[in-house]
Amino acid sequence: MVDFDLRSANTRLRANNPLIQCITNTVVQQFSANVLLAIGAAPAMLDHDADAAQFTRIASGLLVNFGTATNQQFLAADAAIDAANEDSKPWVLDPVSIGAVDFRTTRIRRAANSSPTAIRGNASEIAALAGMGLGGRGVDSTDEVDAVIPAAAALARSTGAIVAVSGPRDAIVAHIDGADRVVRLDGGHSYMPLVIGTGCSLGAVTAAYLVGATTASARFEAVVAAHAHFKVAGEAAAEGVRGPGSFSVNFLDVLHTVTGEELARIQVEAGTVAAGTVAAGAVGADAVGADAVDGAQS
Repeated sequence: MVDFDLRSANTRLRANNPLIQCITNTVVQQFSANVLLAIGAAPAMLDHDADAAQFTRIASGLLVNFGTATNQQFLAADAAIDAANEDSKPWVLDPVSIGAVDFRTTRIRRAANSSPTAIRGNASEIAALAGMGLGGRGVDSTDEVDAVIPAAAALARSTGAIVAVSGPRDAIVAHIDGADRVVRLDGGHSYMPLVIGTGCSLGAVTAAYLVGATTASARFEAVVAAHAHFKVAGEAAAEGVRGPGSFSVNFLDVLHTVTGEELARIQVEAGTVAAGTVAAGAVGADAVGADAVDGAQS
């Protein structure tokens, strides 16, 4: 079992002030930049194919999100991913809208086969990327998180990435020491899906937390810490707000003030994904039975 020290992960993030290169969709660029600043990181939205790779060698980590991709961004991502891998820098893939249209799906699969450190998406996106679902409705998920944990485990094994599935209850899956390990986190708020950029910016935050994590267990912990940061902030930001608009402002404020001590207090349920629960094309409400995931509270 992996022991988590989310307080130390947050301390490392603040100390590093990592510079995160975001090749991301135009709808969320400003929000993602503000989120990175709020947590103690630095954003850079360099996505031109002529200089993306050069900047990746300067940056601390990389996010790739093809939400509104152009040919220029596809070429920039190819070059940046190669540079990140050559320099052993963490990079995160957000497979937004995979399965919606063919070309985007092909390019996302190509990126997934290029050794991402982490993959973060909603349940439908993760199922589709694992080849066990058709994808969601645009950026929305039509699947439940627990139902796609076997797909996430299969994806973690095939890509070597830590796979995070976002929803009302997040699940983070990693293949470590021959076992498929899963962590679930509660928290957040129902306003979060109503604010454009919360999911996409979480990919950037995940990249920031991964900087300086040099072992498989440390990287797993870093991805859990990034999601815990969002869960804590989302829950606290909803206090006293009138709706999604005021929530989005409050969310940035709370992201900035979340402490390592608060992360250390979040409820973390850790366990393993039982063998034999993955069947291609069979991910659905009954794909995870009562014995599919063995867990423990910590």
